[in-house]
Amino acid sequence: MPTYITLVNYTQKGIENIKESPARLDKVKQAMKAAGGEFKAFYLTMGHYDMVVISEAPNDAVYATTMLAIGAAGAVRSETLKAFPEKEYREIIATLP
Repeated sequence: MPTYITLVNYTQKGIENIKESPARLDKVKQAMKAAGGEFKAFYLTMGHYDMVVISEAPNDAVYATTMLAIGAAGAVRSETLKAFPEKEYREIIATLP
């Protein structure tokens, strides 16, 4: 399954309701599983982003749909990076002319 690294920031609504954040995280994990994906890791971070999530999904459309639904709740904004593991990286580089 494709891997995704998602950089997340709380919105004003999200930070105002910060104590609800663990319950929201549990719902995100459930949504990812229901979509056929897997929530691999979660990190609370310091710096430009508040959180980093690493997950897998069957395809880009499934991940996008899931992330749009999460974003629509209004507690977070996210930026997603599609990640290629080392094996795929090597395969991609090997195809270069």
